[in-house]
Amino acid sequence: MLFSAPLKSNSKKIMLLGSGELGKEIAIEAQRLGLEVVAVDRYEYAPAHLVSNRSYVINMQDQEAVLEIIRLEKPDYILPEIEAISIDALFAAEAEGFCVIPNAEAVNKTMNRKNIRRFAAEELEIKTGRYHFVSTYEDMCAAAEDVGFPCVIKPVMSSSGHGQSVAKTPFDLEHSWEIAKEARGDASELIVEEFIRFDYEITLLTVRNGKDTVFCEPIGHLQKDGDYIYSWQPMQMSKKALKCSKAIAQSITDGLGGRGLFGVELFVKGDEVYFSEVSPRPHDTGMVTLITQSQSEFALHVRAVLGLPLGFTFYGEGASAAFKSTVESTMPVIDVDNSLFSTNSFVRVFGKPESHVGRRMAVVLVFDKVKKALKKAKKLIKKIKDV
Repeated sequence: MLFSAPLKSNSKKIMLLGSGELGKEIAIEAQRLGLEVVAVDRYEYAPAHLVSNRSYVINMQDQEAVLEIIRLEKPDYILPEIEAISIDALFAAEAEGFCVIPNAEAVNKTMNRKNIRRFAAEELEIKTGRYHFVSTYEDMCAAAEDVGFPCVIKPVMSSSGHGQSVAKTPFDLEHSWEIAKEARGDASELIVEEFIRFDYEITLLTVRNGKDTVFCEPIGHLQKDGDYIYSWQPMQMSKKALKCSKAIAQSITDGLGGRGLFGVELFVKGDEVYFSEVSPRPHDTGMVTLITQSQSEFALHVRAVLGLPLGFTFYGEGASAAFKSTVESTMPVIDVDNSLFSTNSFVRVFGKPESHVGRRMAVVLVFDKVKKALKKAKKLIKKIKDV
C-alpha cells in the first residue's frame, strides 16, 4: 500500500482512527484551534473525511496498514474513535514514541468488554451486575441460567449495539446467539450479564487534561438494542446517586489514565449505582452537548488532549434525537423540513456516503426544559425523510 508524503506543516497534528459523525465533530473543533487533522477510516467519504486536511482509507484491523499511515504522517496525537482497530498497531506506535489518546492500554481495556469488566469489577472493585464470558452456545445457555432471566448478551467487541440482545426466557437464547454474529468486531466471545432492573441509565462525561478532572451534567438516554435513540441533559438524580456516579467515573478514569474525554455509562437504581461500560472518547448520547454547553463534548475532548483548561458553561436543559435511515442507498438524500430550524432547535446531518436501514444519519437538537425538549425532538425527528 503506497501513499504520498504529506506536506510539511508547523501545526500540531491529530490523527483520527475512525472518522464517523463523532470524529467529524472532533475534527471541526480541532480545526478551530488551528490543528492539522488526518482522518482515517475503512470506507471513502466518511463524515470526518469531509472536514479534514487529509484522509485515508485502509483496513483498520490490519496492523501494518495502520502503522504505515502513522509512520507516514507522524501525528502528535492519535485518537482512536472506533473499537474495530488493530490494538497491536496502537501498542507498537506507542512503543515508537507516538502519543495514543488516552493511551494504548486504556483503549485495549475499553474496546473489549471482557477487559473493562474485569478491570472495573475485579481490580477496582466497582459494583456491577453478575456476568460470565462464554464462547460456545452451551456455555451461553448455562451462563444465562446462572445469572437469571432476563439477561443481556453482547459480543465482547462491538459498537453501537451491534450483536447485542436481551434474552427474556430460555426460548430466546438461540435467537440471541444468531444476533451476536452481527457484531462490529469479534463475536467469538460473548458476555452474558445480569439484567439490572435499574430506574434509569446515564452517561457521565468525564474529562481529564492531565491536571484536572471535570464532569458534565449527567445525561439520560433511551437505547434500543444497545444503540441510542434519545438523550437529554441533565438527568434528574439524587445528590447521593450523583456523588456515587462521579466517584465511580473518577475511579475508572484514574485507573485508565491519560488525557481526553470518557463516556462512563452507569445504571442507577434509587441511590445505588452500577458500572456498565466506558468509552475513551466522545459518546453518541453526548451529542446533546452541542446545544446545552458552551463547550461541547467534542471541544472538551480536544482541549483535554492538548492539556488546555477545561472550564465551560452549562447553558441549560436540552435533548437530542437520532435519525435513522429507512432506506438502502448508495447516494442518500436527507430531506429536512424547515421547521427543524427554530430559535431553540436545529439538525446536524452527518454526510455519510451510504445509508442502510437503521443507520444513524442525522441528529435533532432542542434547547428547552427536558420534558418539552424531548417532546419536540420526537416530533421533529418525524419531519426528516431519506431517499
